[in-house]
Amino acid sequence: MGCRLHNLSVPSLSAGGKSLIFCIVSEKKENIMYSECKISGLCCEFLNNPIGIDETIPRLSWKINDLRQGARQTAYQVVAASSIQKLSAKPDLWDSGMVSSDQSLDVIYGGKKLKSRQQVFWQVRVRDYKGEWTDWSERASFEIGLLKSADWQAEWISHDFPKLTPANESCPFMRNEFEVKTGLVKARAYVTARGLFELHLNGKRVGCDHFTPGWTDYHKRIQYLTYDVQSLLVEGKNAAGAILGTGWYAGGLLWYNGRHFYGDQMSVLMQLELEYSDGSSQTVVTSPDWKTTTGPILMSEIYHGETYDARREMTGWSESRFDDVAWPKAKVVDAPKVPLVSIRSTPVRKQEELTVVGLTEPVFGVHVFELTQNMVGWARIKIRGKAGQEVVVRYSEMLKDDGTLYLDNLRTAKCTDRYICKGDGEEIFEPHFTFHGFRYIEITGLCEKPQMADVTGIVLHSGIDPTGVFECSEPLVNKLQSCILWGQKGNFFEVPTDCPQRDERLGWTGDAQVFIRTACFNRDVAAFFTKWCIDLEDSQDEAGAFPHVAPDVLCNVKGLKEEVGCAAWADAGVICPWTIYLCYGDKRILERHYKSMTKWIEWRVKNSKNLICEKSIFGDWLAIDISQGDPGRSPTPRDLIATAYFAYTTEIVSKVAGILGHTADKKRYCDLHKKVKITFQKEFISPNGRVAGDTQTAYLLALGFDLVPVKQQKHAVERLVREIEVRGTQLSTGFVGTPLLAPVLTKFGRADLAYKLLLTQTYPSWIYPILQGGTTMWERWNSYTKDKGFGNANMNSFNHYAYGAIGEWMYNTVAGIELDPNKPGYKNIIIKPQPGEGITWARAELVSRYGLIVCSWKLDGKKLSVNGVIPPNTTATVILPGKKPKSIQSGKFEFESVQNPASLTF
Repeated sequence: MGCRLHNLSVPSLSAGGKSLIFCIVSEKKENIMYSECKISGLCCEFLNNPIGIDETIPRLSWKINDLRQGARQTAYQVVAASSIQKLSAKPDLWDSGMVSSDQSLDVIYGGKKLKSRQQVFWQVRVRDYKGEWTDWSERASFEIGLLKSADWQAEWISHDFPKLTPANESCPFMRNEFEVKTGLVKARAYVTARGLFELHLNGKRVGCDHFTPGWTDYHKRIQYLTYDVQSLLVEGKNAAGAILGTGWYAGGLLWYNGRHFYGDQMSVLMQLELEYSDGSSQTVVTSPDWKTTTGPILMSEIYHGETYDARREMTGWSESRFDDVAWPKAKVVDAPKVPLVSIRSTPVRKQEELTVVGLTEPVFGVHVFELTQNMVGWARIKIRGKAGQEVVVRYSEMLKDDGTLYLDNLRTAKCTDRYICKGDGEEIFEPHFTFHGFRYIEITGLCEKPQMADVTGIVLHSGIDPTGVFECSEPLVNKLQSCILWGQKGNFFEVPTDCPQRDERLGWTGDAQVFIRTACFNRDVAAFFTKWCIDLEDSQDEAGAFPHVAPDVLCNVKGLKEEVGCAAWADAGVICPWTIYLCYGDKRILERHYKSMTKWIEWRVKNSKNLICEKSIFGDWLAIDISQGDPGRSPTPRDLIATAYFAYTTEIVSKVAGILGHTADKKRYCDLHKKVKITFQKEFISPNGRVAGDTQTAYLLALGFDLVPVKQQKHAVERLVREIEVRGTQLSTGFVGTPLLAPVLTKFGRADLAYKLLLTQTYPSWIYPILQGGTTMWERWNSYTKDKGFGNANMNSFNHYAYGAIGEWMYNTVAGIELDPNKPGYKNIIIKPQPGEGITWARAELVSRYGLIVCSWKLDGKKLSVNGVIPPNTTATVILPGKKPKSIQSGKFEFESVQNPASLTF
């Protein structure tokens, strides 16, 4: 067939433009057809247009917007350049060429080697299922940070405190001035601290991040942040300033109020790099030339709150020409002997505001403000007072019967902010380096009666964007979903904390691993857990054991430091990376942590007795039948729990080895898993299917981790059901057993019983705390009851997300959206709603990395109607009660099934 040369108008690499290029085409095809689909959602390493990353071989992803049935990608082309101009003309860094592939996630950058400060602009176009190419996407970018220690010219500086003590905790203010020339075209600020920092330029706060640089094991690595600050600079004289707080680095940690876990001096490192149109550059750094003093923040502690004396404010302190002649010079301190790494996730930020719905005065002069929701953050307060007048703000999650704050569960945490007025009309106060878990705000010391509008709840949490929506016909279950979501928002605060209010707030590993699957439904936690899994590996000891918390600050606590490697807690080192891989298709997280995973399994082998493990200090934490005074002493044998998790995580590691191509390891861990499984059966399962302990959790672990021989499964399930029903259809599980309850019952044909447990309103149940006034998940099933009052104050958090793990089952079973482990990241979606008595309709949405997934069903007598949406470039397997699985392409779907209502559950 003959061909000839044509001049064709096709999409250029400039956004929305056309350019003239030469193309050889068939004589029978005179016109090029452009696809109806569009490309959006470009991201790099889970982040949108990140700057300052230290991943030199980053991965690029995009979404396909195409409403046509069966829409998919058949090929792609990515181009990358060092400037927008070159991207529009001739990309100088990378042109992938046409790649015949449906891959739209984690396409590995394959261009020229990237170096420190390298800015990369990129675009993508794809070929659709009809063979037509899309227009080029909008431009996206990413930028490399400072990869080598030699890139840093700045010095670490500190305020010269005689000694940092609870009586001397004023936050240092630091400043310096510098000149900016004409023709500034680019400005980057690289900044970190030992402690917490706020960076200011010319009187304005840089960025919207809080609690930076975040919490890591400062003995292993310290994160830095990169900011584009060009818009904050002016030609001529400029000023830079920083405020420091103790934070996790030097402040109080743990219930015994230990201090200075990582160090006793706050310090900051800042490097400002400027580029000009004439090709010249300039670097402004922290150095001995900086000045420092203390100011209005007399104390700002994570557990204890902030004391702020507005009379000591220094107007214009971070602006040029401020008189700092009385400020002493900063002290240069030794640089840490650990790497500085770019932050990998979105920091803590202000996310929303809650208004006050109630205001009481239970005691004269004591004003209590009520929010609709238990939350995490702080209160923004409008104050009118005289100079020197002290206003005290306290926070609590609950009220006592007399209307005053319930504070006992805070233990040693003071959770108190103090504001000393400057007496200049209306003053507005928000703290800097502290946060609180609360629904109620008490204010004392006011001159006049306040108004409800004087207080606003400022919600803070890490940058985890919403991805999931669940709703159904039962309002109490919808309320439960709200409690789960608010528990997640409040505790995903730099690390996945256990609670946000008392003297703890640690990254407990057990809580994280039981909840992570639910977390992935509700919010985009890919980057969040990517960072925290590194924290977890940083905390692994040399022998291979993972700790109870990450970062590990319990390593000095007697009774806990000796018990590392605790079953269900330490297993987070395997379960969390695996779950992120399943939910987001991120293979690199498995590659990054494979060595630590295998190291953990080897530790288990060495620390077992004939493959029976005993390390389970926490047992089935806070189970109903715990021994008095010991929340970890449940009737479920601890060696059973430990050995069950040994088998489970070994099986996961064998799968990971196969995915990564480690054939020998795969066989080794498959064989090990089989041996542990056989050992478990011999040790803990009787010939008639009775599992040692005869508890709900014992059966759930054995059945849920596939440890019961097939011939004995029926008997084991019957015993589990009997144990539930003998209690009046009630659970007795703790942190370990509860996440498995509904999934295991459903797996073995008793979804009807799982529904009954979900909808139970009496103690203990998921609904019971809601009927007692709960708006978040609680640490205990009965943290408070209207008839008996408050539970044991020593461990009684009203914002503890672990029991919210039921959310996973609500999404994947009640609503029916589940992933296919053989095609992770929802490349193939399992649509499998399983209706049950008490709920007549349900609907869920999930924004996957490919796009929006929707499944909605309604039961009308015998007719089950199911409809929804599958995103482009994916497929789905639809499984309805009594029907054979059906494979469908992307797009909208709708099915009807006529059934006997009694058979609608599997």
